[in-house]
Amino acid sequence: VQLQASGGGLVQPGGSLILSCTASGSIFSINAMGWYRQVPGKQRELVATITSGGQSNIVDSVKGRFTISRDNAKNTVYLQMNSLKPEDTAVYLCNAAVQQYGGSYFRYYWGQGTQVTVSS
Repeated sequence: VQLQASGGGLVQPGGSLILSCTASGSIFSINAMGWYRQVPGKQRELVATITSGGQSNIVDSVKGRFTISRDNAKNTVYLQMNSLKPEDTAVYLCNAAVQQYGGSYFRYYWGQGTQVTVSS
């Protein structure tokens, strides 16, 4: 199972970006998918999660600015980021709880991360 994240880049304060993360491989089912972010020297921070049924959880620091969504048919999770601030600068990583074919449990997989830089 592999997760491929994309959509990061350099954006000015107040701008927007859409991140996407697609899971591929021997996938029978995906439960929760989520986005985290990490700044060098700091702990990885949860940003948002979403269940297969569409129930989402957004952390307070980005609530009202970020939206998480997913396309179950494409095994893809998105993070719409609006009104970006310099403090949103980080590497954004996606993860997914995946049950593989022939497997009896879910296991979390991580993507490689995509850099988001908010700067004028």
